[in-house]
Amino acid sequence: MKSISVLLTAFAANCAVATAHHPLGSLHARDGAMQIPTISKPIFNQPTYQGCFSDSGDLKLNTTRKNTNTMMDFGHGPELDSGVTSGLCYKWCAKDLEKNVFALSAGSQCWCGDDYPVNSSMVSIKNCNIPCSGYGLEYCGGSKAWMVYNTGNDLTVTNLPEVSSTTAAPSSTAPPKTSSTSSTVSEPTPEITESTLPEEPEKKGKSNTAGIVAGTVVSVVVVLSAVGGVFLYMRRKRNKEIEDEHRRNAAVNAFIGKPPSTSDGMSMADARLDPVLVQRRLSDGSIADNQDYSRRILRVTNA
Repeated sequence: MKSISVLLTAFAANCAVATAHHPLGSLHARDGAMQIPTISKPIFNQPTYQGCFSDSGDLKLNTTRKNTNTMMDFGHGPELDSGVTSGLCYKWCAKDLEKNVFALSAGSQCWCGDDYPVNSSMVSIKNCNIPCSGYGLEYCGGSKAWMVYNTGNDLTVTNLPEVSSTTAAPSSTAPPKTSSTSSTVSEPTPEITESTLPEEPEKKGKSNTAGIVAGTVVSVVVVLSAVGGVFLYMRRKRNKEIEDEHRRNAAVNAFIGKPPSTSDGMSMADARLDPVLVQRRLSDGSIADNQDYSRRILRVTNA
């Protein structure tokens, strides 16, 4: 009896070690042979394989461990890098992060999320052919391929919507719609073009005419302004000349002592026209004043 209990204890320990390396209930394995997972329905609190996908969908990379057997910091303090297994990835995603989906890729990557990738990205299990870095008898995805598992937290997880299929559907129905609309629109199209084409030249002609008229008006205003400026300048210049002439005549008249006489804006001061100056003797004693020298006198003398 004692030997039987020892054997049972050893068997339980081996099962615990195996559970840490691969999920139970989703693998068909033989001793010394690679464990090939098979797709099965989700089971509560147990990881179940859902397929190999060529797209990660909305899954996020949780950690990359290459079994270096060294102490490394993966975000939670120093840990021993013992590689990646399906059991460890299940623990990290389902227990630590409480995610509904986990996936293995490239042999050393663990991904976590809440939805399966799009169903159209599912590929053959042959694409997920890289052994796990922490347990060489099971596969951990492939190069650009993800082995996706349900963690058992939610049994109703679904695939992401097919974006490509929804965009392809309208494109398949688009040709008949365009053909029908083109047949109906083709008739009024020439009428619209005929009505719009003549209006464009008229608008252009109106805009050109308005521009010409505006330019002409501006040029006329500029010319008239220039002529008016020249006229005002000449008038001011003439008035200034008259004022200067008047000041000079006034100065001369003031010097002589007579008020200025004006005639057409011009001052004239001639002593011969002034009777006072005519009767005034300009000099005394130099010339005989008792003779009239204004006319020649014929004198007869005896030779």
